[in-house]
Amino acid sequence: MAKDQVKTMIAQTFLDMADALESGRMGGRPKIALTGMGSEHGEENAMQGAVLAAKQGVDVYYIGTLHHEGVTTVEVPDEEAGHKKMEELLESGQVQGAVTMHYPFPIGVSTVGRCVTPGKGKEMFIATGTSSVDRIEGMVKNAIYGIIAAKACGVEAPTVGILNIDGARQTETILKQLQSNGYPIQFATSGRADGGCVMRGNDVLTGSPDIMVMDSLTGNVVIKMLAAGTSGGSYETIGYGYGPGIGEGYDRLVMIVSRASGARVIAGALTYAAELVAGDYQAVCKAEFEAANKAGLKKLLADSVASRKAPAAAAAEEVKAPPKEVVTAAIAGIEVMDLEDAVQLLWKNNIYAESGMGCTGPIVLVSEANLEAAKPILQKGGYIG
Repeated sequence: MAKDQVKTMIAQTFLDMADALESGRMGGRPKIALTGMGSEHGEENAMQGAVLAAKQGVDVYYIGTLHHEGVTTVEVPDEEAGHKKMEELLESGQVQGAVTMHYPFPIGVSTVGRCVTPGKGKEMFIATGTSSVDRIEGMVKNAIYGIIAAKACGVEAPTVGILNIDGARQTETILKQLQSNGYPIQFATSGRADGGCVMRGNDVLTGSPDIMVMDSLTGNVVIKMLAAGTSGGSYETIGYGYGPGIGEGYDRLVMIVSRASGARVIAGALTYAAELVAGDYQAVCKAEFEAANKAGLKKLLADSVASRKAPAAAAAEEVKAPPKEVVTAAIAGIEVMDLEDAVQLLWKNNIYAESGMGCTGPIVLVSEANLEAAKPILQKGGYIG
């Protein structure tokens, strides 16, 4: 090995050690992948975000065709190959997280976005996504997911507010029962005169809570409005994107940005991922779920869902799942409230299926071999057109 190479290796080792001591981490800078293809603003925009994040201490693995000093490029020919390479890097442990423009999380895992509110320039976590096919259960879980993300990013006692949308009061009731059972949740107070932890639109703009809880579709709109409000909607200029997929037992750190996300938002997503790694978000996740489950989370949710079920549901026939298969083919266009019924219909027809969430909304996942057989069954059942 040449003398210059040895010097370079020694220098990098000392830099990694210094970084670990400064940040409290062992193992050097967080390694985060970024898929660069697919942006509406071109691959150059994604690379610009990678460069910005690298300057802030993230070891970025850029998956695409471009090269830049300070960023490691993993070359791929197209977007599909890029996603496969991202999966490989995550699976092998070569990277600790990834930022991409779409990813099909399973139901039960949902994203926690992060934005900068325009009223006071305060950062706020937006707990959204489809944590459950039941609206109230999903919003309760979203609150816990938001707490996990905020604590992992260094907010020791994050305050929780619930946006005043359908289901907010039921969500508040369950969360307060959880609190009285011993789960240490801190509620925010609305900036409006009548206060309370149910937030108004004004609170979205000023960032009254550290964590704003809402449902999937509302959260998606709010994040887009806050990120792209200054550009007329075509270019997201500020914030951290749609965040990581978080769920009990889910161990893969994948962050979502939009195809409309600008370079600074992409850089924000990369640094957000690095913060979660540095904050050992998996340990935080485990601790929060242990505390919530000890306080009766599962029973509270089960009782809540049961109280809203139609009486006839109890008499519905039990359907057993066919043998489990690898499901990679997605069928979109199904209402979120109909997802489980659609899965059950396919099970009745001896097709193994799972529910999930894709980049355009709810999906049913089946094997590639069963895709064409599944579609007419769902069409006949009225679940897709």
